[in-house]
Amino acid sequence: MKCLVFMLLVALSSAKFLERCEWARMLKAQGMDGYKGYSISDWLCLTQSESYYNTKATNHDSDGSTCYGIFQVNSYYWCYDGQGHTSNLCQVNCSELLKDDAVAAIKCAKYVVQYHNGMNAWVSWGRHCEGRDLSYFVSGCGV
Repeated sequence: MKCLVFMLLVALSSAKFLERCEWARMLKAQGMDGYKGYSISDWLCLTQSESYYNTKATNHDSDGSTCYGIFQVNSYYWCYDGQGHTSNLCQVNCSELLKDDAVAAIKCAKYVVQYHNGMNAWVSWGRHCEGRDLSYFVSGCGV
């Protein structure tokens, strides 16, 4: 039991959870405000529901693929993780999507939105964000 607790603490200590306004500023600096009609609030809602702003988030899907990073980009379609089939449409190693600067993750998210039905590529967009007033996400952030 002590070993399990220790492993959990090590995993959590390596996770990078961005603060909401820090992430908003990063998104703005990378040209995400208004990209394909989506606001910073839209991106904040999406990434909160996908990863709680955790750049190191990984989740395994039932089809054997894995979702990576702050946007939870799926390895089956968007990145290469060396674990079976991938279309690798973003032309990126999945490990690049786990970097704290999020540059590769943002670039891939732009590709997904541009070529795959906008933010509807993420199920959580429709469940938690689409059609809602999301202005509170940027409140106090100065973006």
